[in-house]
Amino acid sequence: MHGGGAADAHATRAGARDRRLWPLAALLAAASAASLAAACLCGPLPIPPGQVLAHLGAALGLPPGPGLDPAHAVVVVDIRLSRACLAWLTGAALALAGTVFQGILHNPLADPFTIGVSTGAAFGASLALFFGLAALPVWAGVGLLPVAAMCGAFAALGAVVALGRVGGRLRRETVVLAGIVVATFLGALISLLKALDEESVASIVFWVMGSLQGRGWAHVGFALPYFLAGGLLVVARARQLDLLSLGDAQARALGLDADRARLALLLAASLLTGAAVSVSGVVGFVGLVAPHLVRQALGAEHRPLAVVSALAGGLLLLWSDVAARTVLPHGQELPVGVVTALLGGPFFCLVLRRRARGAGL
Repeated sequence: MHGGGAADAHATRAGARDRRLWPLAALLAAASAASLAAACLCGPLPIPPGQVLAHLGAALGLPPGPGLDPAHAVVVVDIRLSRACLAWLTGAALALAGTVFQGILHNPLADPFTIGVSTGAAFGASLALFFGLAALPVWAGVGLLPVAAMCGAFAALGAVVALGRVGGRLRRETVVLAGIVVATFLGALISLLKALDEESVASIVFWVMGSLQGRGWAHVGFALPYFLAGGLLVVARARQLDLLSLGDAQARALGLDADRARLALLLAASLLTGAAVSVSGVVGFVGLVAPHLVRQALGAEHRPLAVVSALAGGLLLLWSDVAARTVLPHGQELPVGVVTALLGGPFFCLVLRRRARGAGL
């Protein structure tokens, strides 16, 4: 009777979660599509909403209306829409990576910066800026900067995995410590680069603060394969992430090779983080806030959590970027990382306070 009651309770919880999942996912997906169009209305050059919608329709293959200005088409499609799409993709990638890191490390305060991958990307970009190679053309209009950042992210992950292995096994506790060591060391190297070349300081600081200024379709094309590969790998291994959340002993008892699964998920999350940081710079708190909010609504099962967190993270960064490029007058921009920090800092304090209360501290 007790076993049957537990099964019925689990089925009831699963049914309630499913009833929340699909409306929430549909609402966020619709809001994302509407937000991509709405973001194209915002900018220092005023363009009538009807013309914006007509240019967007023409970009989707609909017949263009009469009297459309070709210059406005460049602004709407090539500048605003490309940036909005990149902001959404970057936010989705960071939120998805945050979901993975929180699950692997058993810590709802973990985010894509926990194990040093973002700092590695920042160091790679700083090297390119220091040597004056950032604008060197590499692929389809993309300079060396995103490539250098991606290489730095993977190098940092390799260092964390190498340091985190104890007795041939990759333990989550040692991964966290290794990430702190690698991030601290690379952060010191970034400071050294800034001290050695004062001319590169402004560029390095602006990039590290995070910005989507000057990004376009070429950057979307550069990062999209990494977004897709990392996202598909996370969704495919979401069940393994559920098992890892139970602890290594329980995961192995259920037949999971915990070390191999953890390494694959770390690689997927690092692909997402490296791709995001390579095109946006260091943007904090999105990977912390979005998964945490979605977890409150849907629970801890990682497949629905990952999908809905990606939708929420995309929306969060998209509107943060809109605020970053419209809040100042005369076309001036704030780094989007500053906007997300202003939003995420109080949220982080609130979560930390609630955890402290729950622990009775």
